Amino acid sequence: MILEAAQLSIKPGREAAFEAAMRQARPLIEASPGFGGIEVRRCIERPNIYLLLVWWETLEDHTVGFRGSDRYRQWRALLHDFYDPFPVVEHFAPSFLG
Repeated sequence: MILEAAQLSIKPGREAAFEAAMRQARPLIEASPGFGGIEVRRCIERPNIYLLLVWWETLEDHTVGFRGSDRYRQWRALLHDFYDPFPVVEHFAPSFLG
């Protein structure tokens, strides 16, 4: 599986609202073809930083399928106002360790 990873910097003081919005947005991404799982982890040292990890069967399941869907437009409306700055999203190949 391909791993999508992004460090999300949330505007200070908006962490609880972000977490509620992420819970609301989760079913949107879960319904996407090729979706394999999601984790969102809050940083211990910097509580307004989150690590988003999403597994996809193929890169295109994310970049074309999800991002080209109405579900992504809803995801964006729910979440993108929380980010400062906007996150860099990167994709990683399966582990070389096996």
